[in-house]
Amino acid sequence: MIRKFSMALAVMLGACALTGAAKAQEVRLMCSFDLETCDVMRSLLKKYEDKHPDVHIIADGVPYAAVMESLPAQLDSGNGPDMAVITDLGSMNRFYLDLTPYVDAKYWQDNFGPYLTWYRNGPADKGIYGLQMILTVTGPIINRTLFDQANVALPGRDATMDDWAAAARKVAAATGALYPMALDRSGHRFAGPAISHGAKIFAESKPILVDEGFSTFARKFVEWNQDGTMARQVWGGKGGNAFQDAIPEFVNGQLVYYFSGSWQTTVFEHQIGSNFDWEVVPPPCGPATCTGMPGGSGLVGFKHTKHPETVASIINFLAQDDNYAEFIDRTRNVPAHAGVAAKGVDYKGSDPQVQKALKVWTEEARSLSPIAYAYQGYKNNRSMFNITVQRITQAIVGELTIDEALARAKSDLDAALKQAK
Repeated sequence: MIRKFSMALAVMLGACALTGAAKAQEVRLMCSFDLETCDVMRSLLKKYEDKHPDVHIIADGVPYAAVMESLPAQLDSGNGPDMAVITDLGSMNRFYLDLTPYVDAKYWQDNFGPYLTWYRNGPADKGIYGLQMILTVTGPIINRTLFDQANVALPGRDATMDDWAAAARKVAAATGALYPMALDRSGHRFAGPAISHGAKIFAESKPILVDEGFSTFARKFVEWNQDGTMARQVWGGKGGNAFQDAIPEFVNGQLVYYFSGSWQTTVFEHQIGSNFDWEVVPPPCGPATCTGMPGGSGLVGFKHTKHPETVASIINFLAQDDNYAEFIDRTRNVPAHAGVAAKGVDYKGSDPQVQKALKVWTEEARSLSPIAYAYQGYKNNRSMFNITVQRITQAIVGELTIDEALARAKSDLDAALKQAK
């Protein structure tokens, strides 16, 4: 009798377990392991699962290229994950789940206000679509040891890019460093100095890309690549839209001044170590301003999900002060969350050089040009970045004159905008 009862109870409990399993909500997240954030997100999501045992989150770490190339195709076919960490924020708006019905809109506006527009479809769109997980800032990093060895003083906070070029050339000449300066082969990296030189990027809310300010910096940049001020292989050694950084040149101590961005902080922490001192310095000034470009990656949900409330709840969980601060602290990044940024992040376990660098990046993020924010949030900015890279490179290697390159850039933009309609 007891055995029969036990068997009946076991069957009943098993049925309950199956029913519970059937009701469990499985949510898939796509994130790029190249961005070194998946592991930290997994540990934070485990906390969410502990509080919500009926939710199972599967975080699929994939190559960055898969997020950029495969994810849009999946979404176009009506498939894909429930959530993803993406860097191309504006172009996939049509797939985003609007979180507004599920979150405290005021909390999001107060803490992420400047970045919410990056995920929207235009000024009339007031939806909340994405959590800016990582805020990046472009700007310069110098080899401080080379400056000290050359006994060359650092230009001041308001120094122009010409001032830095002159100083970097002196340092290279005195120390034997191969390259005074380098700038990542990227239209995004090019944009900050161009805006500082007066580039408006837009006219009456319409993209123009090339104007007097843009042209001024483009001419200077091409000249510096041809006279040896810039490491010519970074732009001249590649074709098409291919990205190229100058990490090897900097890590090996052969580059004096490297214009890249805040994401290099962890790279240099690991790859340079104590080999030499490096330092983040403010973005160089031009006649118009002194700015870098914002950027970064964000977490979005997709409206095809079968669990919109759960997806929104997960994203909102990561947006809360404590969870967001832990993510930023552990991944050594610049906070986009206004409250976390104001309070400050400890960056536990990092060396003082890294802490100092992240403090500078965080300060610079607060003073970026509004044009830079608008450019980063423009949905077709990738086309404009690619046009910049292609045409400026052609001028550097001599395929086009700088005037021809700028004229082609204008016509390229016209064609790209027609195609985008």
